[in-house]
Amino acid sequence: MPEDSIQHINFDELNQKAISQPLVKHIYTADPSAHVFNGKIYIYPSHDIDTGEAFDDLGSHFAMEDYHVISMDSPTSEAKDNDIALQVNDVPWAEKQMWAPDAAEKDGKYYLFFPAKDYDGIFRIGVAISDSPTGPFKPQSQPIQKSFSIDPAVFKDDDGSYYMYFGGIWGGQLQRWRTGKFNTENSESPFAHLPKDVEPALCAKVAKLTDDLLEFVEDAKDVIIIDENGKPLLQGDTERRFFEASWMHKYNGKYYFSYSTGETHFICYAIADNPYGPFIYADRILNPVVGWTSHHSILEFNGEWFLFYHDSSLSKGVTHLRSIKVTKIEYDENGLIKTINPYNDLKVLS
Repeated sequence: MPEDSIQHINFDELNQKAISQPLVKHIYTADPSAHVFNGKIYIYPSHDIDTGEAFDDLGSHFAMEDYHVISMDSPTSEAKDNDIALQVNDVPWAEKQMWAPDAAEKDGKYYLFFPAKDYDGIFRIGVAISDSPTGPFKPQSQPIQKSFSIDPAVFKDDDGSYYMYFGGIWGGQLQRWRTGKFNTENSESPFAHLPKDVEPALCAKVAKLTDDLLEFVEDAKDVIIIDENGKPLLQGDTERRFFEASWMHKYNGKYYFSYSTGETHFICYAIADNPYGPFIYADRILNPVVGWTSHHSILEFNGEWFLFYHDSSLSKGVTHLRSIKVTKIEYDENGLIKTINPYNDLKVLS
């Protein structure tokens, strides 16, 4: 939600109206990537730490430096913090800013996928491996070749193939890769190199992973989102176009690509018949939460579906001190997700 609205919020009232409460309160956590491994839920969030950095559009105040894994026996059970699973000093190529991660399992091994800035200030995506879903994870010595930007989300399809969806604009640097190479011009401006409002929006990226989940099989492709007329969404369509926070899940044979719209603070989704798309824009999943960012994941547990997300209610609106939450989601008879209001009375956000 807009930064200037936060000062007008009664947070006691807000928390009473919230549809869910923070899963952990002793640390700040965000960007929850949730998975079911061996019948149990494991959440891979980023770890918000107050480093005193000033707010800016490059995301410098999001100075996260390690990952904790949160586990739950069910969506309604107590959440357990399993302590540090990986920290930036363990990663040879990474200097700082370990942002939103994801995880996957294959053949009894667990893979943590994470973005971080290298020593040239460029976001890359790395992989770390463990014998346990809670870590500790041992990182590869180099990031994934040809990886860039942020917010990796790894999806396992029914045929055993794994795909990574990733990317984020502004501080996520996606706009700097429009030519296929990193553009260093106007490095202090997150708005440089963006398309014009009347041009097709920047897209998330997707690439199939190798069998060992350590590299891309192919060059990353655009995840194109189209409107009801078959036209790609435009950059100026800020209430529908992609900004960051990719996620993929499958429901009744259809592929649901969901994402954040960034500065308009919606979680939206689009549907396709295959993992590459194009994806037809469907609707919103989650209306704005307190705090600038919105980032989520979706999973099925015992035949029910759940949305994991975050807000800044615990920190009383501090945008870089967020808390992960969970709520149930529902589909209608046409397979569309019913939009969720994170607080029972949205007037509290006006």
